[in-house]
Parts: sequence; structure tokens; C-alpha cells
Amino acid sequence: MDSWLIWLLSGLVLLGAELVLPGIFLLWAGLAAIGTGLVGLVADPGFPASVVIFLILMAAGVALGLRHRPRGRTGLNTPEAGLAGREGRVLSADPAGLRVRIGDSDWAARPAAGTHPTAGALVRVEGVDGTVLVVRALD
Repeated sequence: MDSWLIWLLSGLVLLGAELVLPGIFLLWAGLAAIGTGLVGLVADPGFPASVVIFLILMAAGVALGLRHRPRGRTGLNTPEAGLAGREGRVLSADPAGLRVRIGDSDWAARPAAGTHPTAGALVRVEGVDGTVLVVRALD
């Protein structure tokens, strides 16, 4: 079996594995292997040169993928994504801070600027600072 065919088949297997497994890394390896196979089809560079071609194509693909990835936070799987805008009730208000119940969970909270919610007050989450909710009284 020719080496270029092995590279092409390996690339197709890696692309198939990319469809089944999470992530995107195998995409670059599969495309680099297919590219190496196509170079091997045109000119027989030998095994050491094929490995170098594969590594160059893989590095270029990873660099391209990193360059075009979304910048900043997407809002997925962040505390703000599920909590901002939700309403809850203040369980306790003391000098150490607030405890707020939202749904079936209790959260540490701090009041938003200019508000001073008391125990039992209805509040809305305006943001999240680490694991502490920033809340504003609705009453």
C-alpha cells in the first residue's frame, strides 16, 4: 500500500472520529493527514519529509482555528447566564452580607449600589461577581 494512501485513510478515520468525539482537535489532525496524503500523491517526499509536512499543516490548521475562534465570553455555562434577571427572596441581611434564595438554592449576595434590601424582601439578580450575586430590591 502506498504511503500517500495511508495518510489519506488516516485522515478520513480522524475526521470520522471527530464526528463521534467531543472537541475540535481531531479535525486539524485529519485535515493535515489528508493534505499530507495529497502531497504524497503528487510527489513522493519520503517518510521523514511527510512527517514534517504533516506537522506544518497541523500547526497551520491549529493556528487558523485559534485565530478565528470567538473572542471573549460567550455567556454559555457562566453563572450570569442562568441567574441574571431571576428573582429571589432575601433570607438574611446582616453586616456580613445577604443570603438570597433563588429557586431551590441559597446564594451569598451583596446589594447593588444605592439599595439596601431587608430580610424577606423580593430581589432581582443584576449580575454575578465570582460566586456572589449582585441584587436589587424590588419592593
